[in-house]
Amino acid sequence: MTHATPATLSRGASAPRPGTASGTRARRAARRRRALQWIAVHALGLAAAAFFVLPFVFVFLTAVMSDNQALTRDLWPHTWQWSNFRTVWDTPGFLTWWRNTLVYAVAGTALTVVSSLPVAYALAKFRFPGRNLVMMLVISTMMLPPQVIIIPMYLFWTKQMGMDGTLWPLIIPMAFGDAFTIFLLRQFLLTVPKEYTEAAKVDGCGEVRTLLTVVVPMIKPAIAAVALFQFFYCWNDYFGPQIYASSNPAAWTLSYGLESFKGAHHTNWNLTMAATVLVMAPVIVVFFFAQKAFIEGVTLTGVKG
Repeated sequence: MTHATPATLSRGASAPRPGTASGTRARRAARRRRALQWIAVHALGLAAAAFFVLPFVFVFLTAVMSDNQALTRDLWPHTWQWSNFRTVWDTPGFLTWWRNTLVYAVAGTALTVVSSLPVAYALAKFRFPGRNLVMMLVISTMMLPPQVIIIPMYLFWTKQMGMDGTLWPLIIPMAFGDAFTIFLLRQFLLTVPKEYTEAAKVDGCGEVRTLLTVVVPMIKPAIAAVALFQFFYCWNDYFGPQIYASSNPAAWTLSYGLESFKGAHHTNWNLTMAATVLVMAPVIVVFFFAQKAFIEGVTLTGVKG
């Protein structure tokens, strides 16, 4: 018969068993250490996220405040005035500005992608004398500010073509390609192995069919990225509508109409912020649903010169 000695009893009592209070404290301490390590690693990212998110939170909270509370020390709404959005939406002209912006953004994006893709494909896959020179000329146009050529372009579209007070002077030029879009698509096309295009030609495909059936499905992330870039540019464009459409309120876009709305409601900051939310919301929604393709396209573009 074995008898327990005091030393054995002491060792058995000192070892924490699963489920005991000391074991629970050890697990809590381990979780706390992991949480602190995660916070330390992601602190910079959290700070940057807060820096970018807080202005949107401020705009949204102000948009649902009453007129008396807006821009006071009270940052949280006393009563949530959701009717502010309805008031802005029913403002005369706001729906027209929204429709004009949507037409401008969608048409401009489609024309830019359709016209730039064949040019980028030719610069990436065709071998012809002066190809690098042509690419340098395309890139050089990106360094030319639009303000430099705005006067002759304005005189051409308004005096010669009679398109003053419309958005057509902004939409039509996009049918002739965009230097930034051509550059990004060309860089992505350089990463497509030539074996795919050569195999398609062996099967009897012409250049157009090869581009549409073989190349385009492979570069969907790049197309999505440049399409989003162009859509955001058109949606937020203020300079172009101010130059060509300012004389006709029926052709105003949201960016230009918002300035007019702000001037008419400069004391109603809650309505101004509600209008700002309605202007930003479509862009945020589009980016939220397309961010995967956008990030993938931007990441993979430019990996080969």
